[in-house]
Amino acid sequence: MSQTDSLSDDVPATADNQFSFDERETRSTEMQESLEQWVEDLASMTDDARASEEFQEWLDVQSRFHDYSHRNTLLIKHQCPEATRVAGYNTWQSEFDRHVQEGESAIWIWAPIITNRCPECENSPSYHEQSDCDYDETPPEEWSEGLVGFRPTSVFDISQTEGEPLPELDTAAYGDADGLVDALVAAGDRLDVEVRIIKAEDWDHGSVRGVCTQRSPMTLRPLVEVRDRDNEADLARTLIHEFAHAILHFEPDEDDAEAKLEVEAEAVAYVVCRHFGLDVDNSTFYLAAWDDDAPETLHDRLGRIASTAEELIETVD
Repeated sequence: MSQTDSLSDDVPATADNQFSFDERETRSTEMQESLEQWVEDLASMTDDARASEEFQEWLDVQSRFHDYSHRNTLLIKHQCPEATRVAGYNTWQSEFDRHVQEGESAIWIWAPIITNRCPECENSPSYHEQSDCDYDETPPEEWSEGLVGFRPTSVFDISQTEGEPLPELDTAAYGDADGLVDALVAAGDRLDVEVRIIKAEDWDHGSVRGVCTQRSPMTLRPLVEVRDRDNEADLARTLIHEFAHAILHFEPDEDDAEAKLEVEAEAVAYVVCRHFGLDVDNSTFYLAAWDDDAPETLHDRLGRIASTAEELIETVD
């Protein structure tokens, strides 16, 4: 089982929880409002230490659920920040022979709604009928399936269940960075990034440990160079940081200051390193660089961090 094998059945919460979203009629609105409020609070925090702590707590959850959207990991952080593996009520029973313990509170997240979708307005058949769209070239049953929205769905963490033990997962493969550096270098080709590890005596980029530059005017391919060192975990972290720049900032927004981009790249490195079991306890995020960002911009940054970390993890795996 992966950490996110998951989504499932509408089971009401039965235990007290600060964000339990108990009422079916208001659940969707409350879930959305809680997300917006967290981002607005983060955007308005003047205490750098507190903002960094809140942000890092979300990154910790994102590292455990790397293929979830940032909105879902924020919801998990609100309701069960210690969660490690989640699945629906029936999924725990039918696939893993485990049972949700009595009195446990459901964790509510967003599940995608996939159904036939109008090629023009991209609505499901029922919403298409109520819209102004006049597409009628093919009947709804011949439309291709696609994403038409999201619905609240309930899941439970493994700590809320009891029963048969889960199969052991090979989650510590890179815990000491053994093999991770080689895997990252190999991932460069799949990411269309050229990677070079430079001997310390040949390093000519000053005190920085890594750089990401354009290979040449003719080859629009990022070049990641990192200074070699004995500490392979630190070397892996630098590679991941520069990969993040290559994916996110190869053609940066002119309005984004370097400090803002550095926070994004370091956040990606934190998530990926935590996923592979590397020690990143010395990380500090100076979110003051984002002080002038609107909540909508912060949402975009969180989404970019989550999707880039997922891409790197999936490519290395």
